[in-house]
Amino acid sequence: MADGTMTATFLAVIGGASLLAVTARRLHPSDRLPSLEGWALADRSLGPVWTWFLLGGTIFTAYTFTAVPGLAYGNGAAAYFAVPYTVIVCPLAFVLLSRLWTVARAHGYVTVADFVRGRYGSPPLALVVALTGILATMPYLALQLLGIRAVLTAGGVYPRGAAGDLVMVALFAGLAVATYRHGLRAPTVISALKAVAVFVSLTAVTWLVLERLGGPGAVFDGAARRLGGQALVLTPAQQPAYATLALGSALALMMYPHVLTAGFAADGPRTLRKVSVALPAWTGLLALFGVLGFAALAAGVRAPEGGAEAAVPMLVDRLMPGPLAGLVFGAITVGALVPAAVMSIAAATSFVRNVYVAYVHPTATPKRQVRIAKAVSLIAKAGAVAFVIGLRDQDAINLQLLGGVWILQIFPAVAVGLYTARLHPRALLAGWGAGMVTGTFLVVRGGFSSIVGLGAGPLEIYAGLAALVLNLIVAEAGTAVLERLGVPRGADLTDLPSRLSTGRRPETGASQQ
Repeated sequence: MADGTMTATFLAVIGGASLLAVTARRLHPSDRLPSLEGWALADRSLGPVWTWFLLGGTIFTAYTFTAVPGLAYGNGAAAYFAVPYTVIVCPLAFVLLSRLWTVARAHGYVTVADFVRGRYGSPPLALVVALTGILATMPYLALQLLGIRAVLTAGGVYPRGAAGDLVMVALFAGLAVATYRHGLRAPTVISALKAVAVFVSLTAVTWLVLERLGGPGAVFDGAARRLGGQALVLTPAQQPAYATLALGSALALMMYPHVLTAGFAADGPRTLRKVSVALPAWTGLLALFGVLGFAALAAGVRAPEGGAEAAVPMLVDRLMPGPLAGLVFGAITVGALVPAAVMSIAAATSFVRNVYVAYVHPTATPKRQVRIAKAVSLIAKAGAVAFVIGLRDQDAINLQLLGGVWILQIFPAVAVGLYTARLHPRALLAGWGAGMVTGTFLVVRGGFSSIVGLGAGPLEIYAGLAALVLNLIVAEAGTAVLERLGVPRGADLTDLPSRLSTGRRPETGASQQ
């Protein structure tokens, strides 16, 4: 049964998020006519502070904050791949996001598929990039609901049956309305509350947990006894899987539409570089959540079978006073609302720009594009709720594992394409297809494990990275063959080399004014 003070604090945090969402229109209000750029990218007007809130709040999702400590609770040291993974993301964001922002702003691109179409002059390649992004985003959106449900269940505020489903629907209803009206500005203002609530509550919880359990030494000793000693240290056989999973996950994250959407909303490349330097503060937060996973082991928390992500919420509910527990649960819940909103916006924008306008209604007015995008964003959220209510939690997790492998296969077209257009678009399509089929086969064959063995030896690596290597090989070989055959390629409209290598500064965002 939920503690009254815990419930009151939880509702206060959720209420605060709702009130902030109402004020979203005041964040750089625009007098322009409705446009997809205004609704989905906040008119590319976010400065360093708002971009740090939004990008950090989008990358570090609520499910991450429950899954990483859950993995530590169940598997020990392997969980900490998330720390180097999110560290690697920072220099990637520094280099890739700022460069991609420059060309997107110069040409009015709203999605990464817009860039691919302009770079290679290939509508089919742009279509598969957009559809891959949508396909990979939807299970990721559903996982945010799983994070919320784990928290609410541990806190005793998620009733069984239909009543619990109504709680979930009610939480998402306010988010859906705010996002429908204000677009990206709604999760932007909520992300500020997320950052404050998560940083404050986690610092307090970590300090109190370590004090009550006897300090870091007692926590790790207790966790080691329950895991079997060596589980707190990687064995030599685990290291290739750990390293490739960290690298592959970082490369994949930079390709997700919601991360790119948050980056495109910045007011300039200089802002993105500043934010990339400051992002490791969020990584430190994630590391503390991992420590709490070990603390749950040391404290003897018994998470339900197959539900290790509930370990930290159960630890908080057991050891923390009601108000602090409510603050933590509210912070993690708000932590799900921010990425969920951005994901739905990104998926809707990709659909409108790269499917609806490109193939269904090429003459759609900006106002109509915004109206369709709003409707699709609502459908995406409703679909995520229905998915979580109607299917097993493991189904969403399995699809998200596949989503990470899938989204990595657009890396050659996007990231490599930022530096060279030498690869032929048809070869990139062939590489994408080879990577998608191979990655899916490896994950499914391994029982929906993203770590797969190579050959007959003990070597194990991340399936997505193995598929990406094959993808690149096929793209390179295919380009050589097509060039020898004289197969023409589409026109490159981005003019990237001359724009980015000369002394000119094409960015015209607020940070340059």
